[in-house]
Amino acid sequence: MTEAARPRGERSLRSRAYDSFTERLLARDILPGQFLSQRELVEITGMPLGAIRELVPRLEADGLITTVPQRGMQVAHIDLDLVRNAFQLRMFLELEAAALFTINATDDMIGNIRAAHEKVLNDAEKGITPELLERAQAVDWSLHDCIIDSLNNAIISNVYRVNSVKIRLIRQERFRLNETLLTTVMNDHLEIIAGFESRDPDRAVNALRSHLDNARGRALGLGEM
Repeated sequence: MTEAARPRGERSLRSRAYDSFTERLLARDILPGQFLSQRELVEITGMPLGAIRELVPRLEADGLITTVPQRGMQVAHIDLDLVRNAFQLRMFLELEAAALFTINATDDMIGNIRAAHEKVLNDAEKGITPELLERAQAVDWSLHDCIIDSLNNAIISNVYRVNSVKIRLIRQERFRLNETLLTTVMNDHLEIIAGFESRDPDRAVNALRSHLDNARGRALGLGEM
């Protein structure tokens, strides 16, 4: 039976199982490299065993788990290959999307993105709190998500979302947005936004490439590139 032909509730259950797994993974209730059984996934995600059984092939296809003979399912490791591969895919997707976004985004959309970043920087001058770091992280991801979503291409968005989970795992494992990085990341983004505002695709793409190179360098332990 195809996905479209399945009952709506059944499709929703599988989607909720996937969302629950990735939420628990990003919340570090499930750890990279950890071995799990289907029964343990039922307990962790709160989803029924049937949904977990259907979830496993999708997680394997997305590279989030690997089935190891006689040991069970293993969550993806955060290693150098994953860092290189995930950032390479991110580059391919985001740079082209940014060039198109520069041309097609509305002035209001770009203005709202700038305002969100400037609000974070203004609030940071009063003191950086855990709540501000959390908001800054959301603002950070929202820019990248907005660039991809503006393509209105479900295939690209789905590939990006899976890779985004891996990028977030890498950031949790290798580096986190902290008091030192907050200003750096926000200013990197403002350079990208300036490219959007000037309607200069080359400027926006070059600023984004520099930003992603820096993030990859931190993930590889090389510092700013």
